[in-house]
Amino acid sequence: MSGSPLRGRDLLSIDDLSTEELRLVLDTAASLKRRFYAGERNLNVLSGKVVALIFEKPSTRTRVSMEVAALQLGAIPLTFNRSELQLGRGEPIKDTARVLSRYVDAIAARVYSHKSLEEMAAYADVPVINMLSDLEHPLQALADALTIMEKKGRVKDVKVVYLGDGRNNVAHSLLLVIAKLGGHIVISSPSKLKPKPEIWKLAERAAAETGGVIEHVEDPREAVKGAEVVYTDVWVSMGEEAEAERRKELLRPYQVNAELMKLASPRAIFMHCLPAHRGEEVTEEVIEGHWSVVWDQAENRLHVQKAVLALLLG
Repeated sequence: MSGSPLRGRDLLSIDDLSTEELRLVLDTAASLKRRFYAGERNLNVLSGKVVALIFEKPSTRTRVSMEVAALQLGAIPLTFNRSELQLGRGEPIKDTARVLSRYVDAIAARVYSHKSLEEMAAYADVPVINMLSDLEHPLQALADALTIMEKKGRVKDVKVVYLGDGRNNVAHSLLLVIAKLGGHIVISSPSKLKPKPEIWKLAERAAAETGGVIEHVEDPREAVKGAEVVYTDVWVSMGEEAEAERRKELLRPYQVNAELMKLASPRAIFMHCLPAHRGEEVTEEVIEGHWSVVWDQAENRLHVQKAVLALLLG
């Protein structure tokens, strides 16, 4: 990991990584996972490093996996919610970024607005990592790609179908990572919830370079035909609660249930970034059934985040 081409870089978007760099992150994650299961859980490759973790939104997987990732690499994680910092009393993001840069070796933030991350990165002198914004969730997409590689042996040419809100952060980052790795990604959503045009254009460009395929198919039953991976997320993201009922009514046809899974490939797997609302976007039968790989997917957050930290800081 010494001499990493990613050393000192920010990671705000999947588009910040070339296809070769994506493969480097995933190969490093796979190697670290093998070492983890061989008993090497205290690597100390980042001994003496300090990582500030800032949370504007609640978190289970992201917080715990990032703290454990840092600790297993020998770094010290310092975790804050917004109210514990002067950010909560109106200090400008640029001031916080410049001050933290004097104390820590990296800043990772889970924020409501992607613009907050962009401002933080513009003023910080250390790597800034997106732990989730309203636009993207790159760490989740890296874990998704690692999971698909483990279960299918590759990402290239694998048909991945995402059902639900195509404008959310998970859909955006999944679209980009599959396109950059040469897979076949179908976003199945109502037309008014298609991915944002700027993300779609990035994915189109990536797919053209890798031989990948990106599609939007409004009919969920048509979309899942032949799918090797069926993926969904909650219908109402944090910060969108005011429109919950309207959103649920719009997305009800996109529920992943056993009937829908049976239209996919006989070898299909089911993925969900969690937390899941059973009975809404997915049924209990599917998430607890033989299709589901969601727990392996959740675990892989730890391994890809160790890879990201090691490559950015190592």
